Amino acid sequence: AQGKVLVSFVINTDGSVQDVRVENGIGFGADEEAVRIVKATDGRWKPGFQRGRAVRVTYNLPINFSMN
Repeated sequence: AQGKVLVSFVINTDGSVQDVRVENGIGFGADEEAVRIVKATDGRWKPGFQRGRAVRVTYNLPINFSMN
């Protein structure tokens, strides 16, 4: 069980994570683990800035899994 899980989420203006979802998964529990990892980073992100103001940003994060 190895492959790439693509996780999509929104970073709010205060750096919190919202709307975490798996766009492309591989199964075997890797999808749930990828969501858990992204949610664990809540509050540690810097928001995007546009014209000097903080704005919400959607990210797509690929996470590689390799089981040996």
